[in-house]
Amino acid sequence: MQQHRTFRISLGWQIGIGLVLGIVLGALFYHSKPAITAFTNIGAMFIGLIQMIVLPIVISCLTVGIANMGDIRKLGRIGGKTLLYFASMTTLAIILGLIIGNITRTGSLINIHDLPKTDISQYVKTAKHASEGGIWATVLNIIPTNFFAALSEGNMMPVIFFSVFFGLGTAAIGEPGKIIVDFLNAVAAVMFKVTNWIMHLAPIGVCALIGATVAQMGLTALAPLGLFILVTYLTMIFFVIVVMGLVAKGFGINLFELLKVIKNEIILAFTTASSESALPKTMDKLEHYGVSKGIVAFVVPTGYTFNLDGSAIYQSLAALFLAQAYHINLSIGQQITLLVVLMITSKGMAGVPGASFVVLLATISTIGVPVAGLTFIAGIDRIVDMGRTAVNVVGNSLATVVISKSEKEFDSEKHIDYMAKISN
Repeated sequence: MQQHRTFRISLGWQIGIGLVLGIVLGALFYHSKPAITAFTNIGAMFIGLIQMIVLPIVISCLTVGIANMGDIRKLGRIGGKTLLYFASMTTLAIILGLIIGNITRTGSLINIHDLPKTDISQYVKTAKHASEGGIWATVLNIIPTNFFAALSEGNMMPVIFFSVFFGLGTAAIGEPGKIIVDFLNAVAAVMFKVTNWIMHLAPIGVCALIGATVAQMGLTALAPLGLFILVTYLTMIFFVIVVMGLVAKGFGINLFELLKVIKNEIILAFTTASSESALPKTMDKLEHYGVSKGIVAFVVPTGYTFNLDGSAIYQSLAALFLAQAYHINLSIGQQITLLVVLMITSKGMAGVPGASFVVLLATISTIGVPVAGLTFIAGIDRIVDMGRTAVNVVGNSLATVVISKSEKEFDSEKHIDYMAKISN
């Protein structure tokens, strides 16, 4: 008897359809307040569902991973390697942005005063609050005086800090700790099952988020800054294919194979402009890809705070774009200063809402650009944010595999079996 294969549209294609439908609906309901409110709230509900499961997954996976690792010296070595890798890749991303910005000089091609302004008061307020303590405040805030407060506020780094110590403590008590490990393994399994359910709503969430953006600003608003958007996206693509490609090759990693594995997560991150939306499934897939649970659980969440390659590219390009638009010629020394300031402020603003834009606010004054200049590019921030979020997801996925390879904790047999499974 002949079996008929059921036709199914993959999640990636469903999200793509949601993206196109969102653009169409946004254009149809341009400046319609009821439609914008509906789109915004539906999108917020989807992101809320994702945020609901992220921290339980991080706590359960990281605690179990560290408990299985059980060696504080090994953890210190992995942590050192991870932070060094993050700093190196972020620096390369900023340098690439500065080079491309100097070559293309897109800012000199526009009259900035002809561009529409966007309200940035929320970012100014956030930047002022975040910059009060500087990088030391960020370091101090990593240590949670109240773990449950950090959990309720969704602060990733204090949760990671606590989970690392909880995992080490679990390993130290030996046999009784197995109860905790078994419980948290069950929690992780439940959370990944819930993740699969929530992912079925991704096309609706994407449609609503894109619809809200297009309905608020319209497609015509992109035209004056179209060249800057194009240059930014091409620079990000170059960074992924060439820079990350060379790094991957150096560690014996097939970058395009990795991109194939996480393609749905890249699409989801791009369309929602939210790294958190892709985090649960990215962690799950990387573990199946062959990376050990401990390294996945430590590197991926940490990278979402400290390894934002896409954001670094955008920040350097945007800073030069605004300087050129205001006819401010930056010397090599000033651009090196900009590089250093971006490195410091990006870490000092880690975990701050709208971090990329807040970093720009804290940086551009050092090169003589008026803060008001950001009002002219704030309108396209959402569009650029989609690209930089996708690059951030790719960068953190590659970092996880690189650290795993460097620690010789990459399971090649598991990797081969998984690739054969998803190829069928």
